[in-house]
Amino acid sequence: MADKIRIATAPLAGCFGCHMSLLDIDERLLDLIEVAEFDCSPLNDFKRVGSADIGLIEGGVANTENVETLRDFRRHCRILVAVGACAVNGGIPAMRNQFDLRDCLEESYVNGIGVENPMIPNDPEIPLLLDKVHPIHEVVKIDYFLPGCPPSADSIWTFLTELIEGRPVSFPYTQIHYD
Repeated sequence: MADKIRIATAPLAGCFGCHMSLLDIDERLLDLIEVAEFDCSPLNDFKRVGSADIGLIEGGVANTENVETLRDFRRHCRILVAVGACAVNGGIPAMRNQFDLRDCLEESYVNGIGVENPMIPNDPEIPLLLDKVHPIHEVVKIDYFLPGCPPSADSIWTFLTELIEGRPVSFPYTQIHYD
């Protein structure tokens, strides 16, 4: 076990599609488990990151909990990777950036269709929203960017295996071409 690399993953603001692509590497997960162990991932349901060689982060930074998680990953991961469009450029969550946060909250919780008992939630258990959604490189230093919405299972596999084997990451055209 000591010779295995440690991989940690976390979702921030997004759809969790990048984690689904990781799981879509299917039986190759067994090959990956031969050389890697997972720390903080949907494979083992650990919630806090320990020391890891590679950290894979998906999603934009939309609230204070996202900031805390991201900074924790940066402290504990030797290599940090922005995975997917939301992590790379804010993606769909960043579409709210064109509106004032207060307007978004009022539309959702006060003026929205079908709203009963209109009020904007204010509970200490709910992380505070940031005024804008940020790509993760605006909060911490990122070592690699793996684009896509989500990146395909094949591109995640190529990325991880080449990185683990110490080779320069190089994708065939079919893995980086988006229609």
